Amino acid sequence: MSNATLNRFFSLHYLLPFVLAALVVVHLLTLHTHGSNNPLGISANADRLPFHPYFVFKDLVTVIFFMFALSVFLFYFPNVLGHSDNYIPANPLQTPASIVPE
Repeated sequence: MSNATLNRFFSLHYLLPFVLAALVVVHLLTLHTHGSNNPLGISANADRLPFHPYFVFKDLVTVIFFMFALSVFLFYFPNVLGHSDNYIPANPLQTPASIVPE
């Protein structure tokens, strides 16, 4: 791996979240403009729900619930996904026992 490869991977990993955020915004704007799917083929606007407040409220409830669950997991159980080998002090002169040749 050369420096050029590392620069390209860094650029990709730096720009990808911004591209995804832009795609989310475009998706929400098109959902707001054209409405949700229409399985019955009804073209009348009388049966459609407006984007705001119904869909916005539904999305906010989901985001708030996810943030609450993530906060409980993060602040009260931070080591649940941790491995016990992570708490062994590092010894630079010895290879860990978990690293073995194939």
